[in-house]
Amino acid sequence: MLISDKRNIHIEELKEANNIAVSDLVALTLDIVQGRASVGFMQDINEEKASEFWNNVLAKVQQEKTVLLVAKDSSSDQIVGTVQLQIDLPQNQPHRAEVAKMLVHSAFRRLGIAENLLQHLELIAKKMRKSLLVLDTVTDSPAHALYLKCGWKVVGNIPNYALFPNGTPCSTTYFYKNLE
Repeated sequence: MLISDKRNIHIEELKEANNIAVSDLVALTLDIVQGRASVGFMQDINEEKASEFWNNVLAKVQQEKTVLLVAKDSSSDQIVGTVQLQIDLPQNQPHRAEVAKMLVHSAFRRLGIAENLLQHLELIAKKMRKSLLVLDTVTDSPAHALYLKCGWKVVGNIPNYALFPNGTPCSTTYFYKNLE
């Protein structure tokens, strides 16, 4: 387990499915979508859909296709943040991985949790001999600013690439980071 010095939050790799973790991840997802973040879900998301999503992610974790990090509030052991490293890529791309679903609960934002999750994920990627990471996020969002702050390079923007939960189009920015 890796320890964070931010508001008694600790970061750990989640390797097994359990009902408490899935329940926390579902609650986190619903909080994010209710906050209008474009993270792949529409406003009609419910506990059942979110649970199905996280059970699928955890199946990929079990198959060693995805690394899943969670940030937990030490006082309650509740999951308040998460990020994924998707490593199941084509044979000609063994050197890279994709960062996905960086989520931090609205009550725990601006505490450095996302940056801490990202730093831990980059260390894991290096240990796995990944030299290139890629990700995408909503253009000009707080996450966009975070990735710039953390040394990620902009590839470009695609207008109207995705939708906010209410159906409004949003621009997406692609980033990369060399780990060597």
